[in-house]
Amino acid sequence: MEGHELRVIPMGHTDTDDTTALHIPSLDLLMSGDVAYNKTHAFLVETDRCGRQAWLRALDLVTTINPSTVIVGHGPLNPDNSPDHIDATRRYILDFDRLERETGTARELYDAMLSLYPNRINPGSLWGSAHAAKGEI
Repeated sequence: MEGHELRVIPMGHTDTDDTTALHIPSLDLLMSGDVAYNKTHAFLVETDRCGRQAWLRALDLVTTINPSTVIVGHGPLNPDNSPDHIDATRRYILDFDRLERETGTARELYDAMLSLYPNRINPGSLWGSAHAAKGEI
């Protein structure tokens, strides 16, 4: 955007390796890319516990920016641009980590997450994530 500084922020591993976010300080705007999701089951297929910890660190980083507007990389076709999606993504990953430890099978993990997040779109992503986490691919 002409006349506005654009900062490229390396995020490291989020839903895949080497992701980035874009920040326009003068607009208090963050384009989060793959860091934050909006009411969508997170793609955790390419993560393990270590990868999810890296994703949480990326969320910590964007939290320090404290943007008033967050454009997410994944969400419904008619999204809001709330910064609340940063914390919602964090809660989702923490719940997935906890339930991954507490469940025995991919189906149990999928069902447990779906009971916590029944209204998120793209349950296929959750299905793949549960199978990857349990080594049932």
